[in-house]
Formats: sequence, structure tokens, C-alpha cells
Amino acid sequence: MHRSPNAQRSSSAVEVTFSISDSSYPFVAASTIDGCEIELAKLLPRDDGQFAEYFTVTGADTSRIHDLAADHASMSVSLLETYDRGGLFEFLVSTDCPAVTLATCGALPRKVRGVDGEGLIVAEIPSPYDAGDVIETFLEETTGASLVSKRETGSVTPLFTESSFEQVLEAQLTDRQHEVLEVAYEAGYYDWPRTCTGEKVAERLDITSATFSEHIHTAERKLLTMLFSGS
Repeated sequence: MHRSPNAQRSSSAVEVTFSISDSSYPFVAASTIDGCEIELAKLLPRDDGQFAEYFTVTGADTSRIHDLAADHASMSVSLLETYDRGGLFEFLVSTDCPAVTLATCGALPRKVRGVDGEGLIVAEIPSPYDAGDVIETFLEETTGASLVSKRETGSVTPLFTESSFEQVLEAQLTDRQHEVLEVAYEAGYYDWPRTCTGEKVAERLDITSATFSEHIHTAERKLLTMLFSGS
């Protein structure tokens, strides 16, 4: 969709910035709360066709954010972590979401932020996609959106910042999956040639080989989903 046939081998990208004024989008509405700032940490596709959006919120009571987001029928919301005047939220969305609209067009959302009742989205459009088509589609499908800037960049930036990766990793993996991955890595399960078999790792964890296989493959799939979700 929106692919440009003349740019298949290039690693360049177009960076676009949009402003969003429509408060029907939860990340915009949340930012109308005095002192509240909300920013997307990571956007991940799910097997069921939905997207998981992980938002960090600062400067507001988490219950107000939860209640505000819960009023939107097109999403479900979960509070994953709480800290002083803020928290980490997971929003499950399928439609009517600017970041998802961009992602389905082929763009890579890099910053989605709400401050003082105004939304800001910065995204990169990789060279296989036609930037003009992506921009046109996004503006047509996103109420209250306007293009602020557009510029060529030398290359696509890395998918993760260290902080956002750690936050989403903690949210995605269960404690057991994290433990299995860590023990397997430390034991040499991922060395080549392999210095420790899955059976040996299972013994260290005092679980069956089948249980080890289930945990390790589930954890690996989640990691790969995070890695390739923007590709």
C-alpha cells in the first residue's frame, strides 16, 4: 500500500510532523487535564488485528486518565504501572486512532504526544512508500489533523529508545517468560555452537522440557513482534 516503485533499494525516509486538535482522541483529551503530559512509548500489532499502544502519563491522577479512555468504545485500557502523579497505560485499539492509521499506511510513528490539549505526531515514511500518498490518506482519515512539517532524512532511525524498550519489554513479558529467557541466555542456550540444551535449562528452572519450550517460544515471538512491528 502506498509503495513507490522507484525507491525499493533506498534506506532514506521522509519525516513528517502532524498536529491533532480533535479531543475525541484520548491522548489529546488527556492532555487537557492541567499539568498532564501523555506520550506513546511503543505501538505493537497483535495477532487479533488490534494494536497495543503503551502510553506514559505524567502530571495527572491515573484514575482520571483511565476513566477518560474507558469512555471510548473503540478501545480498552489497562493501567500497567503506577508512579507519583502518573503511570504506564496499555490502550488496545483497532480503529479511529491516528498512530494506527499511520502504521497501516506504512509510516513509522516515532513520537505521539499530547500536551495542553494539542496532539503532536512525528513519523517516518520509509522509501518503499510514497510520502505524498501516506500524508493525503492520513489527513483524509484523521479528524482535526494538519501537516506541520515534512523533510527528507538520510535514514530510518532505530525502532527503540532504551527507555521505551525496557518499559514495553516489562509490560509484554510475564515474570516467568523473562526468567526463562534470562536463564537460557546465561546458560549458553543461544551460543553457537549451543553449550546448553533446552532440557538442561529446563532442569535448572525445575520445569519440564515442554513447559520450557512453550515459555521460550512465546517470549521469542513477543520480542520479534516488537522488533519487526514497524517494518
